[in-house]
Amino acid sequence: MIESRPTIFVTRKLPDNVESRLVRDYSARLNDDDRLMAGDALVAGASGADGILACTTERFSADVISRLSESVRIIATFSVGYNHIDVDAAKDRGIVVTNTPDVLTDATAEVAMLLMLGAARRAYEGERLVREAKWATWSPTFMLGTQLTGKRLGLLGMGRIGQATAQRARGFGMEVHYHNRRRLPSDREQGAEFHENLDEFLTQIDVLSIHCPASDETYHLLDGDRIARLPAGAIVVNTARGEIVDDNALIGALQSGHLRAAGLDVYENEPNLDPRYRTLDNVFLMPHIGSATDETRDAMGFRALDNLDAYFSGEEPGDRVV
Repeated sequence: MIESRPTIFVTRKLPDNVESRLVRDYSARLNDDDRLMAGDALVAGASGADGILACTTERFSADVISRLSESVRIIATFSVGYNHIDVDAAKDRGIVVTNTPDVLTDATAEVAMLLMLGAARRAYEGERLVREAKWATWSPTFMLGTQLTGKRLGLLGMGRIGQATAQRARGFGMEVHYHNRRRLPSDREQGAEFHENLDEFLTQIDVLSIHCPASDETYHLLDGDRIARLPAGAIVVNTARGEIVDDNALIGALQSGHLRAAGLDVYENEPNLDPRYRTLDNVFLMPHIGSATDETRDAMGFRALDNLDAYFSGEEPGDRVV
């Protein structure tokens, strides 16, 4: 427990267990009604605070960071990704930025498998038929989907979440391939086949699951040309970030039938996703719930608090980004 009580501005409503620890150890400015904040509201909320506990829903642009109180010394984000924070601007201001890696791995890998199964087995169509009382009969050709057993899974990114997804996919009898910035040691590959060339990799898989970070280099990485390289009838799954995928290209390939299906948990400009997705029966859509379990959200909050505790105790935060 920290003896002094720094003031922490908390941008969103957090799990009860996390807020209880916040209130115990800090002078916490909580967002009890969970209102979304941006720009001036973020600057005002952080006025006089020593630190900020933020989420991905708040954009700390260079302009916002330039207007933060001089008292703000750290931004701890309740997420693995930190592309919502201009880390260069934070570094220039001497503001430490931390994230929460590791603790989202299993929950996100589970959702990747959920999306994979939902897309392959036409879960959205089937659930709607039952719920809307439109299921009339059974027949040998009714609701035929794709079986994952024996299919070639391609992991775009083989970090912690990619590796956890590979482990689960092997339980379904899938053959695992991956493309990564660098090849993993053989013990971490666990039999997965590495492809150094992205374009060649795409031609060799039946299901593509995206697990790379969002960056300038990965923006619209999966564009029309690369989707065309996927075999006809392939399935695309995304639990990483929406901006990695070119919506126009993905929607076009789903409409044309080049892609059999997609399973998406993340979207560009979410929650204002491209409305055409809602018209497609061959897309299984989820509302960015990759880490949404009681266990994981508590662990994320505690990890962010561990970083704050370390910083205000004069130690190096374990998950420092800048």
